[in-house]
Amino acid sequence: MQEGNAEHHMIWNRPLIVCLTAVFCNFLWGSAFPCIKAGYQLFQISGSDAAGRILFAGVRFALAGVLVIFAGSLIKKKFLHPVRSSVRPVLVLMLFQTILQYVLFYSGLARASGVSSAIIESSNIFLTIFTAVFIFHYEKMTGRKLTGSIIGFLGVLLVQLPGSGGTFGFSMTGEGFILLSAFSAAVSAGFIKKFSRTEDPVMLSGWQFLLGGLVLAIGGFLGGGRLAPVSAYAWFLLLYMAFISAAAYTLYSILLKYNPVSRIAVYNFSNPLFGVLLSALILGEKNQAFSLSGLLALFLVSAGIIIVNRSEENKKQKASGRIREQESL
Repeated sequence: MQEGNAEHHMIWNRPLIVCLTAVFCNFLWGSAFPCIKAGYQLFQISGSDAAGRILFAGVRFALAGVLVIFAGSLIKKKFLHPVRSSVRPVLVLMLFQTILQYVLFYSGLARASGVSSAIIESSNIFLTIFTAVFIFHYEKMTGRKLTGSIIGFLGVLLVQLPGSGGTFGFSMTGEGFILLSAFSAAVSAGFIKKFSRTEDPVMLSGWQFLLGGLVLAIGGFLGGGRLAPVSAYAWFLLLYMAFISAAAYTLYSILLKYNPVSRIAVYNFSNPLFGVLLSALILGEKNQAFSLSGLLALFLVSAGIIIVNRSEENKKQKASGRIREQESL
């Protein structure tokens, strides 16, 4: 068993595997921004229909949970289910990663554009680093991490200011909810790192999605929410969105299990890039995506993350240098 764990550890530590997996996860998450807004139209959910949005999110995540549990059970050749020690971790992740994060996210996205939401959501990168340092104490804050976080957060603030044509702005129930959603996601990343030390991250991902999705779906339905698809394409979109959650969060949880939080979080620079580009292509938000404010915000966010990434690389290089020095003695 220990040999198998060591082999998995080596695979998920390889730089190329980490890079490709993290970028793939962020491509999926980036595609979620326009897909959710398109889903509102395909299921006839208006901006004022809060219960419909919650029901929509709940069905998506419950389906994602089923996909993860089914795939994980096939791989392990046994039914993937939580044991007694897993109940609390599943419930904590269900609260932060699914219920809080996505009630805020879906509600905010109904009142904010896909472009501004994609950039504001990228603050999750810096919030994840701050929670890892100051709340969970997994690592220490460095000058580069702090500088990169400040520069990147300036990009998040910039996208909230009125831009050309007044496309950008800030409202507590729009962009504000997106920002709070990003904080909830950052806290959940810290809990994933903590719980996956003793629990299977695939099991945690599947069951927290299933239970959290059911809570959202039942709450949305009891609140009067209904799904009225305009075509069969709506259900294909919903299935793809379930795949986004199932694949991205499961892979991301595995990466967090075997790597430092900041090493994985910095790859999220591709999330706003994918989100902005796909929102421009799918939702037609080209003027906002390629405005001076939008491009400058993307530049600041990306620059901040690159600085943080260099901090992590320098740390690894110094550690490798110390090991080589000790070996040469």
